[in-house]
Amino acid sequence: MVGRPGDNGNELITLQKVSKSYIMGARELRVLEDVSLTVQDNEYVAIMGPSGSGKTTLMNIIGCLDRLTTGSYHLDGEPIDEKSDRELASIRGEKIGFVFQTFNLLARTSALRNVELPMLYRSGSRRNRRKRALEMLNLIGLAKRTKHKPGELSGGERQRVALARALANRPSLILADEPTGNLDSKTGAEIMRLFAELHEQGNTLIVVTHEEKVAKNADRVIKLLDGRVISDEQIERARNYDA
Repeated sequence: MVGRPGDNGNELITLQKVSKSYIMGARELRVLEDVSLTVQDNEYVAIMGPSGSGKTTLMNIIGCLDRLTTGSYHLDGEPIDEKSDRELASIRGEKIGFVFQTFNLLARTSALRNVELPMLYRSGSRRNRRKRALEMLNLIGLAKRTKHKPGELSGGERQRVALARALANRPSLILADEPTGNLDSKTGAEIMRLFAELHEQGNTLIVVTHEEKVAKNADRVIKLLDGRVISDEQIERARNYDA
């Protein structure tokens, strides 16, 4: 089992001998092979690897978007691998916030409504949803852009809206898949600075990337190759927030 050296914090994520296969016609495509690792509360982890290394598949399993083939996965002490689709949807809504390279915002909907969206599936008043969404947009510096639709926002602003949406339900875990991939270097650096601030506020972050300059903003880097963990190291986080 690979964990954070010298850390006695609570384990948020525990994967034991996780493998993932897809059936492609008459053959089996093995994407992950015996992946074992732990992530503690309030860690900032980068998962790296070239295309086809299995990093996005691993993120999808951690994010309850895909199911493992063999092995076991516990999130916040709860076994995940035997949950129903409905239970997985509930876990995603309550415990996990997602930030994607392509933003995944509703094009004809305002920034405010996009941030409100994940809260629609939980109990609570419209007034409280609106209040929380405004708080999140203010947190990421878009308090004056609440009525703007994604097409009226820059790439960096759209990614900020996606980040505000990810935070809306106060998740235990934030997962980001190539979050700076569609951004210029200056805007990407601003997003990485926001990630650092969120980590300092107590959030657990996992960033999937193939870029060293993005990974060095984390405190720990896990590298995959051909579906296997080939290294798992603590690093000294960069303070210039390159992206």
